[in-house]
Amino acid sequence: MEIRHDFFPLADKLRPGCLAEFEGQNHLTGRQKIVQALVLSKNLASMIFWGPPGTGKTTLARILVRETGYPAAEFSATVSGIAEIKKIMEKSKAARNDQGKPLVLFVDEIHHFNRSVQDAFLPYVERGDVILLGTTTENPAYKINRALLSRLKILELFPLKNEHLARILNRALAFIHENGSADLRFTPEAEAVVIGYSNGDSRRLLNLVEIVFQTADHCEAVDKTFVLDVIQSKVAGYDRSGDDRYQYISALHKSVRNSDVDASLFWLYRMLEGGEDPLYILRRLVRIAVEDIGLADPEALRLCLNAKQAYEFLGSPEGDLFLTEAAVYLALAPKSNALYRADGKMKEITEKYKLLPVPLQIVNPDNFIAAGKGAGKDYIYAHDCPEKTSLLPTLPAGVLERGFYEPSGMGFEKNIRERLAYWKKIKNEMKKKV
Repeated sequence: MEIRHDFFPLADKLRPGCLAEFEGQNHLTGRQKIVQALVLSKNLASMIFWGPPGTGKTTLARILVRETGYPAAEFSATVSGIAEIKKIMEKSKAARNDQGKPLVLFVDEIHHFNRSVQDAFLPYVERGDVILLGTTTENPAYKINRALLSRLKILELFPLKNEHLARILNRALAFIHENGSADLRFTPEAEAVVIGYSNGDSRRLLNLVEIVFQTADHCEAVDKTFVLDVIQSKVAGYDRSGDDRYQYISALHKSVRNSDVDASLFWLYRMLEGGEDPLYILRRLVRIAVEDIGLADPEALRLCLNAKQAYEFLGSPEGDLFLTEAAVYLALAPKSNALYRADGKMKEITEKYKLLPVPLQIVNPDNFIAAGKGAGKDYIYAHDCPEKTSLLPTLPAGVLERGFYEPSGMGFEKNIRERLAYWKKIKNEMKKKV
């Protein structure tokens, strides 16, 4: 059978033209939700559509422009330059006076513009000469200028549910039947694989349907084995270059902190199976070993560093097991954030007293100028004392705060607490003798 290509790509041919055809995002498009309200009022405001690929960001923006009747110009940040967009914006005031409505400037993948380029939009948005609609797969909090972001409403889109993907799949099969004179069918098991592979991404689903259509025998239903053969690789639904990376590593960190082994392993393997760099994960595990465990279990840091060294020796996939060992150990270790709290406290303390000099008695008299000022005078060598400590002041006299590090009662920090109490007791006894 000769394959017709004039109805491909399906993702473009099946793009909804109105809100009634749009699938998913009911929190935005449902009754009395923001998109419905904007369409009914025929009114638009500057917005950012944020969400994973294939969830309808561009489609929804286009539908809004079409159904509210605004004049619009569309650009892609990946191919359009700011000079081209500026020319349009400079004419926007005249267009607003002529048509009675501001120009809608739709910028697809706006996160590709750097922050200085984004600043160019500010004056036009502030004056109301343009309504800016942008789409992004990246978290706007990190990728969009704060000044610009404060003038935009963020609409977050989520991965499509299986019910939405099933309807899109049925629509694609009907479209192929009507326009391609071909009866493409899937067994229920194959359909489940197609929807699972899509991972909430309609474009991913439609691209897979295209490939199956071009390679399958249309005499019988396409089965699960055939679809898996077309896919040829598992897909973990993880974008290591986008927001997923920060959400998943945060989920792993919080799971370990909460001593939840199952959750720790789940998020660890979501990242590993998604293709994340194991060394990126190991760097966070090393941090966790100190931030959330610290001296409650000093072995945690050593084990993480050993895991890093062992991974670098073996590599993946064999070396992935060292990450598993580290994650399980950290999750089950006694927890203490005493070092983390001390870190925050010391940053404040040192900023407060940053002008105080080192006390003269502990300054090395290694030159005649320092010696002339009294450096090293009255210094006491702790090892010369039977208690192996002295009452020598080593903090500047102006520092009034004490107790910068307060160990918990967990794990080895019980011993640390006892050691602190021991030295405090020794010094108090020495003061009584003075």
